[in-house]
Amino acid sequence: MSYGPVSRLAVQLNRLRLANPILVASGTFGYAREMAAYIDFRQLGGVIPKTVTPLPRLGNPPPRTVETPSGMLNSIGLDNDGLDAFIEKHLPYLLSLGTAVIVNIAGKDEDEFVAMAKRLDEFEELSALELNVSCPNVTGGVDYGTDPAKTEAVVRAVRDTCELPIIAKLTPNVANVPEIAAAAAAGGADAVSLINTVQGMAVDWRRRRPVLGNGIGGLSGPAIKPVALRIVWQVAKAVKIPIIGVGGIQSLDDVMEFIVAGATAVQIGTANFYDPGLAGRLVAELERIVEGEGVECVADLVGTLSLPSPSCHFQDVASI
Repeated sequence: MSYGPVSRLAVQLNRLRLANPILVASGTFGYAREMAAYIDFRQLGGVIPKTVTPLPRLGNPPPRTVETPSGMLNSIGLDNDGLDAFIEKHLPYLLSLGTAVIVNIAGKDEDEFVAMAKRLDEFEELSALELNVSCPNVTGGVDYGTDPAKTEAVVRAVRDTCELPIIAKLTPNVANVPEIAAAAAAGGADAVSLINTVQGMAVDWRRRRPVLGNGIGGLSGPAIKPVALRIVWQVAKAVKIPIIGVGGIQSLDDVMEFIVAGATAVQIGTANFYDPGLAGRLVAELERIVEGEGVECVADLVGTLSLPSPSCHFQDVASI
């Protein structure tokens, strides 16, 4: 389902049309109820609630989060009440918000992804599915996002099961992200989300223990933005499907950096924790930027980054 009038901010991600490119990332916006006092959901391009799994999950042992320089480590472990509870308790509210709802799902094997997709395909009001093949905080959670053959297979299986647009959320914790993105495209993904968190660790040296109860976690926030931008740019050169940029966005300049690097849309993540109204404000700011740039629509700015000519280089330090 598409929301919002056609405007200069509307973007198309293959079969998914959004009123504007500003989304909120899964795991950072709860089920939206928590944010109702801070934002008009109708301003957003879409909402992605926290990851849903087939059965309830208790998640990882505490502590689950720790602040780090310019970022946050989390090891939530996909804590959620399962698909049945999501459909009964949360989905009706989400579908009443007047914006696109993209459900993020995770399974421990292909059959679970397919079964969840088939169930959610019954809800015509949904806009898309985001396949979480990249969570670093659960056993097997990242397997489908590190093997191109598995990525292609699970995306194709879900695409063959349901008619909803499919977004594959990919991990940066591999040597060749463009290869995984190409596999997702070959499987029929309408778009890819780049990136999920970067694996990291915080240590309490006095206690000789890691700070997080699970030992390692996923790093998010401004610290990972340069990594995310690099990966978006690399993938944009390697695949033809649209990209949703994620990682450290906390201002309109950040949004524009992702757009010119090749992202058609973006997701606001960690910033939601300390500035829950940010995403709504960014939409208004983006409208002014597009007008000021003198283009017909925001899509005209996607992938406009130009690199210096290879002939333009600094003098070899050894010769100085």
